[in-house]
Amino acid sequence: MASCVVRDWQGNESGEANLDLNVAKESSAVDLMHRSILRQQAHSRQGTASTLTRAEVRGGGRKPYKQKGTGRARQGSIRTPLRPGGGIIFGPKPRTYNLAMNRKERRLALRTALMARIEDWIVVKDFGKALKAPKTSEISSALDRFGIASESKVLIILRNPSEIIRRSIRNLEKVKLIAADQLNVFDLLNAHSLVIGEEALSTIQEVYGND
Repeated sequence: MASCVVRDWQGNESGEANLDLNVAKESSAVDLMHRSILRQQAHSRQGTASTLTRAEVRGGGRKPYKQKGTGRARQGSIRTPLRPGGGIIFGPKPRTYNLAMNRKERRLALRTALMARIEDWIVVKDFGKALKAPKTSEISSALDRFGIASESKVLIILRNPSEIIRRSIRNLEKVKLIAADQLNVFDLLNAHSLVIGEEALSTIQEVYGND
């Protein structure tokens, strides 16, 4: 079980919160998270690159020039890969880059990644509830009050982020907002700091703590 201090919107301590998630063994944790990230990045590839083989290039129905007497190398088709505009040898074709990883491993990797970053958690009570209208400067000021450097990459995890909060955050280049039930290993490990809404902890426990 992990315990962490809860802060209010002004950055002052206002209580304590707990999160109890099963994680991988220390000997296999790094490998498990690495495979999960490779799978996530592989699945983000479209795999739509495609080139034409000599069979697919248009034209080439007749011999470009006679076989003998020209002093040039013999050619049977303009579609040959040896000529500009001809077919491509072993070029890319549409394919899938998907990597297999079973559901229990994926969920275990996510829980392990989240708990591995516990030193970088900043749990906030009623995150952004005071905002009456979208205001990016309010979010920047809050992150500064939480002790987060302006150049740091920040992942904000909330249960159900409002449109006001979404619009307040979207102009911050190094700040990413994500719902508590849509976590992924790459974002958890890529951020320098994790700002978690207190209500999001119960969602995380409910969604990811059943295994």
